[in-house]
Amino acid sequence: MTTSQTSAAEPITASSKKKKKTESFEAVPKKPLTPIQKLIYAFLVVISVTYIAPLLWVFNVSFKTNKEIFTSPFALPENITFENYSFAWTAGRLGIATLNSFLVCVITLILSMVIGSMAAFGIARMRWKGAKLALTYFLTGMMIPVHCVLIPLFTRFAKIGLSNSIAGLILPYLTFALPITIFIMTGFFESMPNELIECACMEGANIFQIFYIICLPLGRTGLFVTGLMTFIGNWNELLLAMVFISDDAKKTLPVSLSKFVGPYNTNYSQMFAAIIIAIIPTIIVYCAFSNQIVDGLTSGAVKG
Repeated sequence: MTTSQTSAAEPITASSKKKKKTESFEAVPKKPLTPIQKLIYAFLVVISVTYIAPLLWVFNVSFKTNKEIFTSPFALPENITFENYSFAWTAGRLGIATLNSFLVCVITLILSMVIGSMAAFGIARMRWKGAKLALTYFLTGMMIPVHCVLIPLFTRFAKIGLSNSIAGLILPYLTFALPITIFIMTGFFESMPNELIECACMEGANIFQIFYIICLPLGRTGLFVTGLMTFIGNWNELLLAMVFISDDAKKTLPVSLSKFVGPYNTNYSQMFAAIIIAIIPTIIVYCAFSNQIVDGLTSGAVKG
């Protein structure tokens, strides 16, 4: 048997297949970017720098003194110390404020997800004449700015004893979180196939079992989206918390940040350190669940 016949009779191994596959991929040349694609990438880079650069600058100056901020605002700090963070945490009472914000946001998050998902399921999957009218009624809440109801809410809460309380802050947060929750979850429930509901009905499941066992697990991506939007929005809310809460022990984190700005002078280094402390939880939460937000918005945007 000749050498050529021997090589032809050799079995094709997995490594040889992988080598041929790699060679086939390498043989395909990459297409150059079109001018429109280059323009889009350049635009995205500019947008990314616009959002990231101020955050990096605030983080940089949070380690400086006020003198360094005014003399060399864009240079690196001469000595990296955590005195600004220590002072901001203790003097600004950020520990209590963070706990209050976390308590308000978590309670509002749970209530909005439970009530909003149940209302959205009733509108999307249950047949009754007022479904479209109810959805329109809830969506009108998205068109009402908070400034229009600020004074009526304050006077009403003062009469019933809810002013200067955590409960008086949770109620308006929940009210403004429900419309967007119901809107997004309605799209998710409407996109679910009818065959699942029909099969569950044939198996003897009641309406509560269909909601909790079938529809709610399938709509968990929508719950991620609405939950994160509610949490981040309420974590950064300032106006309602500043008007309704006057007790320092009940103030939330955004209100506590306003203490660092005085009428005559401002300690910028400590204020920037407090800002970094305030935004760290939202950055962690968003980075951990950013994929769920994108998937939820795209999958719930269309029906079918």
